[in-house]
Amino acid sequence: MVETATKKVFLNTDTFADLRTIKYDGETYTDIPIILANVTELDRRTVIIQDGRRDNTQGLFMVSAVLCCALSDLNGVEPEKGRPIQMNFQEGGDGYFMEYNIEESSCSMGMLRIVLEAIDE
Repeated sequence: MVETATKKVFLNTDTFADLRTIKYDGETYTDIPIILANVTELDRRTVIIQDGRRDNTQGLFMVSAVLCCALSDLNGVEPEKGRPIQMNFQEGGDGYFMEYNIEESSCSMGMLRIVLEAIDE
C-alpha cells in the first residue's frame, strides 16, 4: 500500500519526479522515476580533504545531491556506500551519464535515499 501511494504521489512524473536512467553494479535501469534534491556545487577550494588540507584545484567543483527512487525500480538492489553509480539527465536512456560516488544509502518503506557526490567542471 505504501509503495503504491509513494509511486502515485511522490514519484509521479506529472508532479515531482523525472525519468532518468541509472547504471549501477553492471545493471542498467532505464527511465525510472526519481527525485534529485539538494543539488549543490561547492568550489573545491572550500573543500577540506584528508588531514585538514584544502583541495585548491581551480575550475573543479564538488557536486552533491540526494537521489530518491523506489527500491522496486532497482529490482530490490540497495546501492552501497562507497560504490560508483551513474545517472543520465534525459529520458530514453541516452545522453551523458555523470558518475557519482555513493556517500550514504538507506531504505525506508521501499523508498531509497542515496546521497551522491561527484567532481565536475
